[in-house]
Amino acid sequence: MTSQAASGAGTPSPRMTVPRFLEAKHQRKLCMVTAYDYLWASILDAAGVDALLVGDTVGMVVQGKSTTLPVTMDEIIYHAEMVVRATRQALVIADLPFMSFHISPQQALENAGRIVKESGATAVKLEVGLIQAEPIRTSTQADMPGMAHVGLKPQSVLKLGGYKIQRDQQQLIDDSLAAEEAGAFGIVLECVPRGIAEEITGRLKIPTIGIGAGAGCDGQVLVTPDMLGLTETQPRFVKVFADLRAATTTAVRQYIDEVRAGTYPGEAHSRN
Repeated sequence: MTSQAASGAGTPSPRMTVPRFLEAKHQRKLCMVTAYDYLWASILDAAGVDALLVGDTVGMVVQGKSTTLPVTMDEIIYHAEMVVRATRQALVIADLPFMSFHISPQQALENAGRIVKESGATAVKLEVGLIQAEPIRTSTQADMPGMAHVGLKPQSVLKLGGYKIQRDQQQLIDDSLAAEEAGAFGIVLECVPRGIAEEITGRLKIPTIGIGAGAGCDGQVLVTPDMLGLTETQPRFVKVFADLRAATTTAVRQYIDEVRAGTYPGEAHSRN
């Protein structure tokens, strides 16, 4: 299946698949961003990103909650289905939310199956480590691709006492190797010192996707509202590529002024 949207070179790009995602490790950097609805997913997909992550960050950037912990399976499926429907090129990956895979590998299998079946997403992402790698294995053995999330795991925020950089080199390496051995097709490395991230990237056969982990990873992921300047504050590692919050505020204020002044709608916006 090909995209109707033109890539930067002006030619359609084939849909990203898990095998193509894996092959990219030795070819080029991978670009992933988050998406939560049809409108933004269609824009981001047409721009040419490799993957769209329907992250449980929806709880914070869309719902206004302080952590990702309250996000439910039904909410992830609801948002992922919209993103999938808008997508023609990018690989769609959906988060397994807090307590959707923690009880048992069987629970992980059932919930991964729900996401794939009900939303149409190609893959799921799990926050795992050395001890919790079995849910990845269970899902991938059932032919549902799984991506791992290592380093700062937002679902562990209560245990960690906040969103902090993770520096235990051996633990990070062990977690990453365990995820690869369990069948993960990629690993998100969040808030990991760049030297450790580079070492992990060099040791793994699967792509690493960094977020606050330096340029040595095989690709990068950012939360879209952060990188577009829509959120009031952003983490230090985020580069703001546009100030859409200010642009939107200016546009809405102009609309208000013109409506109140009676200059909008004008002749060009009215019908006889």
